[in-house]
Amino acid sequence: MRKILLGVIITLITLLIVKNCNDKVSDQVILKESSSLIQEQINNVSKLIVTEGHFSEVFNYKNSKEIFGEYITSEKKALVVVNADVYVAYDLSKIAFKIDEATKTLTIIDIPKEEIKISPDLEYYDIQADFFNPFEANDYNSIKETVKASLLKKLEKSELKQNAKNRLISELSKFYILTNSLGWTLKYHETPILLPEDFQGLKL
Repeated sequence: MRKILLGVIITLITLLIVKNCNDKVSDQVILKESSSLIQEQINNVSKLIVTEGHFSEVFNYKNSKEIFGEYITSEKKALVVVNADVYVAYDLSKIAFKIDEATKTLTIIDIPKEEIKISPDLEYYDIQADFFNPFEANDYNSIKETVKASLLKKLEKSELKQNAKNRLISELSKFYILTNSLGWTLKYHETPILLPEDFQGLKL
């Protein structure tokens, strides 16, 4: 009787050990699968998102040059009509991240800054200059740089940049949806992302 009881106990212990080992293997497989899914999602989001806009403006360019001291000056001027295509882009292939399988945490370490490109088309009207103060290449370069600086300020005050940021947050929210569905934690640096809206309050 003792031998039978001993045999039953040994069998039960063996079954528990085997089950425990199988559970650990299963957990590891699930963890590896989760890591793969997260990696795949990051690769899917790693793209260039572009927000485009158009600006039109008119500039009056003036330049005065002293010829004989302050008594005689020569002035040149022009009317400049500007039509510019502007885009704000985020290259999400440059996102830096870390996957910690032990704590089931995805940490976004760095998000690339926005890339701004301004392509102005300038048309010159009513150009006035004289022999002592002619229009030169430097004038055209100066006008172009002034126009770009002005358009950049206009861009900062427009909705274009905010729209681009909203698109960025929409893409980043996909990380939260995935990690949350898998029971993982999402962080930006050391800040846990508990809701998709949490990205709004971050300095991106």
